Amino acid sequence: MASLRPPLCDLLKIDTPIGPATTPTMTAAVSNAGGLGMLAFLRRDADDVHRLISETHELTDRPFGGNFILRGLEGTDDRLDACLESGVDVVSFHWDEPYDYVERVHAAGALLMYTVGDAEAARRAVAAGVDIIVAQGWEAGGHVRGDVATMALLPVVVDAVAPVPVISAGSIADGRGMAAALMLGADGVWIGTRFVTSEEADVDPSYKERIINASETGTLLSSKVFNGGWAAGGRALRNSTIENWEAAGSPEVGERPGEGEVIAKAADGGPVERYSSIASYSGVAGDLEGLSNWAGQGVGLIKRVQPAADIVREITEEAIQVLRKASTLWRVADAPDSLTTWCDRMTPETSHLIGAL
Repeated sequence: MASLRPPLCDLLKIDTPIGPATTPTMTAAVSNAGGLGMLAFLRRDADDVHRLISETHELTDRPFGGNFILRGLEGTDDRLDACLESGVDVVSFHWDEPYDYVERVHAAGALLMYTVGDAEAARRAVAAGVDIIVAQGWEAGGHVRGDVATMALLPVVVDAVAPVPVISAGSIADGRGMAAALMLGADGVWIGTRFVTSEEADVDPSYKERIINASETGTLLSSKVFNGGWAAGGRALRNSTIENWEAAGSPEVGERPGEGEVIAKAADGGPVERYSSIASYSGVAGDLEGLSNWAGQGVGLIKRVQPAADIVREITEEAIQVLRKASTLWRVADAPDSLTTWCDRMTPETSHLIGAL
């Protein structure tokens, strides 16, 4: 049976436009399921980068990539060299503009992705040689680049850079979100919070449970909370730290309740203060509820812990069902290539449209 293969899938040599992931185990699971797994290199040195990529290569022969957050962080050059030397297919950058790295990435035979929050940033990125744009909506968890919601942002970015592929990010947690993104012109979807609740996610089990129990109103985006080590802040699950801060009138940095209090220990034994950007990763011990447990507004759609591969398949299959249902409700008369025909080309194997963070 024929399947839907947008140009992005051929470009990335994947089977479904879903990504990304973080640890080697999760990255390999997403890639083996047909998506594009992505390793996260924040707070990693060059040796860590080599090791993580090597471990991932042992688990999959499918394409995967690595993600860098650029914001006054030292050591990017060494880490990027380690990434490219170790052999990744895609390098993704977030926050500061990565244009100084375009030639280096391309010389290594890899593709370059960049996350934007508005159409003008997307235009600049494409003009500088970026291969794939990630349009991140305001609803996203963690570090959020702009202040425009996904439904308003995605189509204007698609229009601004066509025919360059655009991946949609921002609280896409099920097949309905994926289908909506594709209809708005996306070539794939970038999923983060849903994969935090995967079996392979390297976080404390309590973090996963808090996501599962959260509602669509259970997050807060702020630059005044959880900005220790990351001045821009981000979107995280509401918790006691946020509640006490709001009860105090949402004061500025330096005047927040409990500021400077050590509430946990990092995996390396270092102190973790309240308002730190460190989340409840594996090995972190202490008041995990009060930490910066990053999550997007799609938390209300996440109901259980699952293997990463099952998440990829479930989202893909649901997207197919939604698109087929839409084709029966809104068939366009006399269209030479109607939505019905388009959906008929989709199969459960087209999970190549999904990526995990």
